[in-house]
Amino acid sequence: MGQSIECPNEAWKQHKILTIAVDIGGSLAKLVFFARGAGKLVFQTIETEKISEFMLMMHEIINTQENGSQSNVRIVATGGGAYKFHDLLCQEFPDVVEIARLDEMECLIKGLDYFIHEVPEEVFTYNDLDGEHAVVPEHAKVYPYMLVNIGSGVSIVKVDAPAQYTRVGGSSLGGGTLWGLLSLITGAQTYDEMLSWAQGGDNTQVDMLVGDIYGVDYGKIGLKSTHIASSFGKVFQRGTVKDSTTPDTMSSAETSTKGIQSRKRKFNNADISKSLLYAISNNIGQIALLQAKLHNVPNIYFGGSYIRGHLMTMNTLSYAINFWSSSQKQAFFLKHEGHLGAMGAFLTFQS
Repeated sequence: MGQSIECPNEAWKQHKILTIAVDIGGSLAKLVFFARGAGKLVFQTIETEKISEFMLMMHEIINTQENGSQSNVRIVATGGGAYKFHDLLCQEFPDVVEIARLDEMECLIKGLDYFIHEVPEEVFTYNDLDGEHAVVPEHAKVYPYMLVNIGSGVSIVKVDAPAQYTRVGGSSLGGGTLWGLLSLITGAQTYDEMLSWAQGGDNTQVDMLVGDIYGVDYGKIGLKSTHIASSFGKVFQRGTVKDSTTPDTMSSAETSTKGIQSRKRKFNNADISKSLLYAISNNIGQIALLQAKLHNVPNIYFGGSYIRGHLMTMNTLSYAINFWSSSQKQAFFLKHEGHLGAMGAFLTFQS
């Protein structure tokens, strides 16, 4: 997946060293570099499990930008993969100027600050009713703000000023959770396949709603009949672990396997994908809002490769923030949400 933006900084065009900044996470590997000939910042993404293809991508950039010579190339790495794959980077690129490793959180904040303050129309809000709206810069630039970075897991960071930040919370239930569980349940091969299924799914076939329990709204506590009361609540209700065709002599493991197969016949992959996407996104939204209230932070930014510009994901996060804040707060998104860390790493060597 590739994106690019026009370069707003003329000084970058004069740099003799080609800087390739990479952010290698648990699920996705991202990179940023400045293509001098085109005058653009280029952004690339690939699954981390395809790390050999990621290395080839970097070689292709060097071939295109430097005629294959590594002597004027610097590689700047952040994320867990900066350590996990450091030996591989050294093996693949033995002749570069250096391979620098930078702190992940510092890069995230530096990248986010750059996108907020320097890239026009980068920040926006989204919901299904109103669509996408660019945010007035003055509103977006207010400190302190909260970054909810959703990758394999979730980190929540309070930013008080440029380069001044504190990690205030997080969750192990993030993009890796969604990816892992859907791979296990549905057999999906890629994250994009899961998102495509979720787009066409009907979570009400899987989730138990307030209306399924009460038959109507539960107005006294502000719950509509369409609100999710229990994610995946209908699955056990409709599935039968043991039925009339199950022999009494069947082992518990065999009985369990038969029950799982029975339930799979009752629920399709699209409905399951949408239900789990809602469950993970709603949980992240609620945790983010609670942290924002706890630390008296007005603006909440969502970043990380979990979002990937997926409208349903953004709508769910927006809904969660709006619902739990009683319409007092909004979720803010960025067009390059997955490249905050790589962008911050790139900027470290551009001053």
